[in-house]
Amino acid sequence: MAFEILTSQFAVEATVIITLLLTLGLAAVISQRYLKKRSLSLLFWSSGIWLFVIGMFQELLFAVGVYSSLLINSYLFIVALLVEALALGSIQLVKSNNIRNGYYVFVVLSTLLLAYSLVASPVGNIITDWIVYGNLPLFVALTSSLVTFPAAIVLAGVAIKGYLKTRSRKLLSIITGVIIVSIAGTLYIVQYPAFLYIAEFVGILALWYGFI
Repeated sequence: MAFEILTSQFAVEATVIITLLLTLGLAAVISQRYLKKRSLSLLFWSSGIWLFVIGMFQELLFAVGVYSSLLINSYLFIVALLVEALALGSIQLVKSNNIRNGYYVFVVLSTLLLAYSLVASPVGNIITDWIVYGNLPLFVALTSSLVTFPAAIVLAGVAIKGYLKTRSRKLLSIITGVIIVSIAGTLYIVQYPAFLYIAEFVGILALWYGFI
């Protein structure tokens, strides 16, 4: 019964709309900070959150029954890019130019490979119970992981290092939010695809606390 409620169209739409509004507010706040400080980290972080906004809007379209191959391909690309953009913001805090430049090269190559995989391996209809849920072509799954896993490691690594230095609860909240958002897509493993959007909601709340 509880699962049926979670996967009802109304529940999915309500969760996505609330998360979208929270994400939109966070994107606006971080963008305002960037305009004041002109920090490269804030530029990438705000870009990542704006990509999150776009992704949430696409999830809302899926929830109301709008679907096309172009829409799902752009969604999968954006979801990977948003994690990458957040990681690019964090990598600015690393002092080594070699590490930063090496990651830049990796980002370009892995992103191009992801784009190619989405063109070369058509993605079918992976919407179930109004939710993005389904098996991706192996090539797309591998290239998506190639983009997101290293990005998540960069995000968590830089945040953990900062937390160990400062013991800041806000950094700890950012770590939590990043981890939740990064692994949200794997929740289908336990056969509760609706928890994908619940995880996004919890993750964005944690990021709110961390960035504000």
